[in-house]
Amino acid sequence: MYHFFVSPECVGEKLITITGADVNHIVNVLRMKAGEEIMAVDGSGSEYYCMIESMDTEQVSARICYKRECEQELPVHITLYQGLPKSDKLELIIQKCVELGISRIVPVNMKRSVVKIEDKKVESRVKRWQGISEAAAKQSGRGIIPEVCAPVSFKNAMQEASGATVKLFPYEMAGKTCPMELTRQKLAAIKPGDSVAVFIGPEGGFDDSEVELAGEFGYEPITLGKRILRTETAGLYVLSVLGYLLER
Repeated sequence: MYHFFVSPECVGEKLITITGADVNHIVNVLRMKAGEEIMAVDGSGSEYYCMIESMDTEQVSARICYKRECEQELPVHITLYQGLPKSDKLELIIQKCVELGISRIVPVNMKRSVVKIEDKKVESRVKRWQGISEAAAKQSGRGIIPEVCAPVSFKNAMQEASGATVKLFPYEMAGKTCPMELTRQKLAAIKPGDSVAVFIGPEGGFDDSEVELAGEFGYEPITLGKRILRTETAGLYVLSVLGYLLER
């Protein structure tokens, strides 16, 4: 069944109104007709099983058959603080992390980040990233559209994440002092309701000064194994493990 996100104000007592780009998709791409079933999601965790009643070039009206709470979300809130990578890697990271259940993605300017986004281009980039998040949320049947934020500095990211219940700092050099068993214990201790902050470095990894600053904020480096993972792989690895451990 096709999923469509709607804003809360479009949800009435008996009808849901769909506007914007989804109208063209429903009418001209999917060529749906009155009487066909769709699932409308309000972005706050509720989804509505609906039947299309009418449509035109401006809007689609669907009758609400029943409402239920979305069951597709992980029972933890996970924020990925991703070191800005090169090329279009961030777009891949956003797409796959949304599929795996991420709650929020914050790109981070780190010392070894090669990419530097000009201030005048930030708004258009964030809009594109948010569109990728929405498309991935629709495809994977999510109950929310994970937010993709504007890039922040490493220090600001650390400060923002200081209130997280669990702080994960995968570091390629941690294997020398941190056994894999400690990583297993830390991940296994995460429980429903926790807020999890995951920091992933860019292609060149974390700078020594960033590792030191992370320690000042209470982050204990963990290892993800004996192999060095690419920046676009490391976050997906962590999310996959958390999904396996916490999926209801």
